Amino acid sequence: MEITFLGTGTSQGIPIIGSEHPVCLSKNPKDKRLRVSVLVKWNDYNILIDCGPDFRQQMLANNVKHLDAILFTHEHNDHTAGLDDIRPFFFRQGDIPVFAHKRVLKALRKRFDYIFTTENKYPGAPGVQEHEIENKAFNFHGLNIIPVEFWHNRLQVFGFRMEEFAYLTDLKSIEDQEVEKLQGLKVLVVNALRVEPHHSHFNLEEALEFIDRVKPEKAYLTHISHLLGFHDEVEAKLPPNVHLAYDNLKIKI
Repeated sequence: MEITFLGTGTSQGIPIIGSEHPVCLSKNPKDKRLRVSVLVKWNDYNILIDCGPDFRQQMLANNVKHLDAILFTHEHNDHTAGLDDIRPFFFRQGDIPVFAHKRVLKALRKRFDYIFTTENKYPGAPGVQEHEIENKAFNFHGLNIIPVEFWHNRLQVFGFRMEEFAYLTDLKSIEDQEVEKLQGLKVLVVNALRVEPHHSHFNLEEALEFIDRVKPEKAYLTHISHLLGFHDEVEAKLPPNVHLAYDNLKIKI
């Protein structure tokens, strides 16, 4: 299994438009962060988790030739706004399977009605195969995918475990029985927005406490804002098994 971090930034990305914050002005490419998403390559399948507004740029940067499925964590713009840009994959492959909670599918149908409609559909629009998921494991071509449910303030969100890898973003609170799904991980990815507390995201302290609770072999922090600080400075202060993810980082499990 190969994981590519397509984007590791928060909803505005880094740099923020018009910002004079020092991190936004950094020349270090690791301080440039597109909206959060990962690509999981398993056997010959490419599985995307979230499809945000930078999707097109992310696909081009990583020379992705085919897309076999999209898993959506939740319906917020920075996780869904790129859905129209699946068109090149659709033109070559046909309908792209999408997996999401029924609430998220409803939101996508409303926003992208021209993609989901079956009547008088515009021939240039992409198509999808809808798969409603619940908080129970499902199978994708032999890969067991385990949803992990948690809360983004008051909004339900799914993270996903695949074999010894788990990806959780926009996490603020989680029940004990869901944490149990994360035992025995080689790699955990979890959000760490900034140093100061936030009402709907882990800050750095909360993320590190959660990692210590789960005890993966390695952990990577994502969904990072400019307020967390410079990549290299933050990375130097982290525990040995914890790292800041950055755009286009690839890891193998």
